[in-house]
Amino acid sequence: MSEALLERLDRLESRVDIEALASNYCHGFDKRDEALFMSIWSDDCIWNIGPPFGSFEGSAGVHHALIDILWPAWGISQHVTSNLVVNFIDNDHATSRCDVDCTGTLADSREATFVGATYSDVLERRDGAWKIKQRDVVIHYFNSFSGTNLSAPS
Repeated sequence: MSEALLERLDRLESRVDIEALASNYCHGFDKRDEALFMSIWSDDCIWNIGPPFGSFEGSAGVHHALIDILWPAWGISQHVTSNLVVNFIDNDHATSRCDVDCTGTLADSREATFVGATYSDVLERRDGAWKIKQRDVVIHYFNSFSGTNLSAPS
């Protein structure tokens, strides 16, 4: 196989792996799958969630944010990402950006809450695996829908 074809194949496989990072963030967070959520981050990652939550460094910082701040704040959540754009810097470094809509309830209420944001990621492949090295979150809105309750179907 030619070198150019191998590089194109690697980029396609890498893009699939990077798409899985975006999806596994959502699945891990919403289904409260700690192992899945933590598997997407590099050990030296930075997660800049911004107001009102803050910034967290390293696996321990991300774990703290997940377990001690975010999961206790949310009763239920469902993230949906879209508009994923991946830009490769070289074979082992990339950036990506996607939009996210999250519907859920805060822990102290069943009232529907809707969040719209953009995730901008710095990604690295280490030992053959793509991970998020840095995620910057820009929250565009964070609103409740008064009088709208989320509940399981009966």
